Amino acid sequence: MREIVFDTETTGLDFAEDRVIEIGGIELWNHIPTGREFHCFIRPQGRKVDPGAFDIHGISDDFLRDKPVFAEVVDDVLAFFDDARLVAHNGTFDMRFINAELARLERPPIPTERLIDTLTMARRKFPMAPATLDALCSRFSIDTSKRDKHGALVDSELLAQVYIELIGGRQSALKLVTEDEARTGEGGEGGARALPPRPVPLPSRLTAAEVEAHRAFVAGLGDAALWQRVEGFEN
Repeated sequence: MREIVFDTETTGLDFAEDRVIEIGGIELWNHIPTGREFHCFIRPQGRKVDPGAFDIHGISDDFLRDKPVFAEVVDDVLAFFDDARLVAHNGTFDMRFINAELARLERPPIPTERLIDTLTMARRKFPMAPATLDALCSRFSIDTSKRDKHGALVDSELLAQVYIELIGGRQSALKLVTEDEARTGEGGEGGARALPPRPVPLPSRLTAAEVEAHRAFVAGLGDAALWQRVEGFEN
C-alpha cells in the first residue's frame, strides 16, 4: 500500500487568496519509508508572504523571487502523489490550498476521500491532549532537533514517524512480503523488499529426544493430521 505523507507552507491562512509556497512529501510503502521524497519551493504569483506566516516558516519574498510558479511544478506534484493515500496533519488546510491552486489552472481537485488527517487521529486517540505536531513528537519521543522553523519536507519526515505511532507503533510496519511482491515491488521504485536468506541457517535448538518425541506424537494423529502436510516434515 502506497502512501504519501506531505505538508505545505503558504503565504497566509486564506486558501482563496493566499498561495502555496512550499510542498514536501515522503513516500511510504506498507508504512515503511522508501527513501523517495519530493520537495519544491514555489513563487506565489501576485501574493506576498504575510509577516505572521514568515514568523512560522521563515520563507521570504526575496527567497521565492527566482522559484518556479505552481503551473511549472504541478505535473511533478501530481505524478508524485499519483493515486496514493495522502497523509497530512490538519490535512484539510493543506488540501484546500492545493485544490485552490489546481482550480486556478482548471485542473480537477484531489478528492478529500484520499486524505488521512493525523490531527483527527490524534484527537480521537488522545482526547483533550495537545495534538500539534510538536506535542505528538514529544509524546512519542521523536527527535525534532533538526527542526528550527516549520518546513514542508522536515515536517513530513516527522509526521511520518508520528503517523506510524498513531496507527500502532513501529511494530506495525514489520510486514511480511512474499518473494514475488518484493521482486516486483508492488509499488514500483522503492517498494518493500524481502530480507535475503541467511548464508548459513541457524542451528536447531531442539534436542534429538525432542524431535523424536514430536515424530511419535504426530504419528499417533493419523494420516489426516495437518502436521502430515507440512513441507519437509518426515514422519
